[in-house]
Amino acid sequence: MSNNSKILLNTPELRKESQLLSLVENQTKFNLNNCEFSIYETHKTAFGVKLHFENLAFTAMLRGKKHMKLENRTNYFDYLPGESILVAPGETMVIDFPEADETPTQCISLSLNPVFIEDSLNYLNYHLPKIDETSQWNIQLSEYFLFNSQALVSATNNIMRIAMDDNSQKDIMADFALKELLIRLMQTQARSMVEKNMVKNRSRMGFVVDYIKRNLHQKLSIESIAKLAYVSKSNFFKMFKDELGTSPNDFILQERINKAKELLAGQNTIKETAFQTGFSDTNYFTRVFKQIEGITPKSYQNRIIFRE
Repeated sequence: MSNNSKILLNTPELRKESQLLSLVENQTKFNLNNCEFSIYETHKTAFGVKLHFENLAFTAMLRGKKHMKLENRTNYFDYLPGESILVAPGETMVIDFPEADETPTQCISLSLNPVFIEDSLNYLNYHLPKIDETSQWNIQLSEYFLFNSQALVSATNNIMRIAMDDNSQKDIMADFALKELLIRLMQTQARSMVEKNMVKNRSRMGFVVDYIKRNLHQKLSIESIAKLAYVSKSNFFKMFKDELGTSPNDFILQERINKAKELLAGQNTIKETAFQTGFSDTNYFTRVFKQIEGITPKSYQNRIIFRE
């Protein structure tokens, strides 16, 4: 995913340096019943800064660049706006701020009450079980690095608004918003795992997604795919929505466009690309591509060539 296609969160104004208690990871904290919401700002180049979380924490970059690792678990990687990281309970982030003198960093964290998380997951699994009996509502701590989805960004922005608002009912509103955030987080994780082909043979959904990816060049019937998955058409739609937060039709269309971008980058013609991604009409392919990517296939291909 390119920087241009990343989905960004709302960004509060940076504080003036005179208002900060520290120029490195200055914390502005907002306490809620089941969540501690914090905004961190760094205005000074620094290295090896440690940030520890006792509870599960969802973090997201708003501005600038961090170079960081999860202590004892990962190598260093860049952390940029449009990206989110899930920090396991008891885990420590080790962070470098190589460009903070020129470009201050700003990020958020939501440290979540473990009892609230457990109760929310138990409620979902009991009252809203997934169609795919091999899958449950569960947070995958191993799937910690995420590109933001539109739904995840919307839910996170809502939490930010509630936490920063002066409202006597904010704790009640925050609890509802946190439940949505958990669902969107799990769906974003599931989509990430699907894109990495990590669930191919593990579940009914894994089989379905693999089948779709292998047959993008053909006409794909939702009814026939549902039969392959041994579920009704209505349950097939529900299974998709629960697991990935999107409809099967929208998923197929996005996968076609993703594949088209790969083919265009490989110098395939517009006509060849349209045919190999299941579009029988080149004009329709061009219209759909522009609607999703914001530019025509030809413009996209020219941009790739120019970069090279």
